[in-house]
Amino acid sequence: MKIFLFLAMSAMFILNSCGGVKYSPARDNPTKASERARKNIEEGRGINIGGGLKRGTNYEFSTANPMWRASLETLDFLPLTTVDYSGGMIITDWYSENNFNESIKITVRFLSNEIAAENLKIIIHKKTCNKDDNCKTKLLENSKIRDELISTIVKKAAKLELDSKKKK
Repeated sequence: MKIFLFLAMSAMFILNSCGGVKYSPARDNPTKASERARKNIEEGRGINIGGGLKRGTNYEFSTANPMWRASLETLDFLPLTTVDYSGGMIITDWYSENNFNESIKITVRFLSNEIAAENLKIIIHKKTCNKDDNCKTKLLENSKIRDELISTIVKKAAKLELDSKKKK
């Protein structure tokens, strides 16, 4: 009997010390049970078993973004160091084709998910090394490579978007 009384008192003490009950006027609380439950979950005062219903989210997976997919397809021959969909950035490693004294590094930043050239920011760095391994890096601002990359990515993205709409 003493053990039962001790367990009951301990349980009441533990449950009571979980934060207490916050009282609010009845006019501040919804009358429908589903609305009350949603409000409690939003305020962190309830539990949500099974994740609930997820309607109306704006999250897109990277496979659904044609600009992202087109960029990866265009740059697939390059070694990639950073691929961050949520941050909207792709960075390649230094790449050299035939001339080992010169290499380039490409950074692609996505300014929007809409298919347009102005929604891409492409930065190209060129590294030139001499025989003593003394290397200099410079930014290629208005390069032919940059213009070709933007054009290719936007064309591929438009084609992927068109193909996606045809499938639906």
